[in-house]
Amino acid sequence: MSLADPDPLWIALRLVIVLLSLALLAFGVRVAVSRRFPAAWVRITRLGATRRSQPVRMGGFQALLGGSLLAQQVPFLIPMPSAVARALFGLALLLVGAALGWYLWRQD
Repeated sequence: MSLADPDPLWIALRLVIVLLSLALLAFGVRVAVSRRFPAAWVRITRLGATRRSQPVRMGGFQALLGGSLLAQQVPFLIPMPSAVARALFGLALLLVGAALGWYLWRQD
């Protein structure tokens, strides 16, 4: 499947996933680097005291998940050889594993 695919619903869905993964990646990097959550986000989600003290853990987890989603969707949007697409899928699986490991073992 690529952008030349005749079904516009799948193309739109994949583009939305790419935009959400880019937002997740950017937000996760911002939280992990600044070591604090945005105040509006804390108010909206009503983070408890235990969650509020873990910005690096949660930001890194979100950034790795965003990168995984992005790597997973690239072969569907950009024409590429099958071997490269499989390698990107393997990278996406590794990033999901790294995100899980980051979340479980990272203590702030």
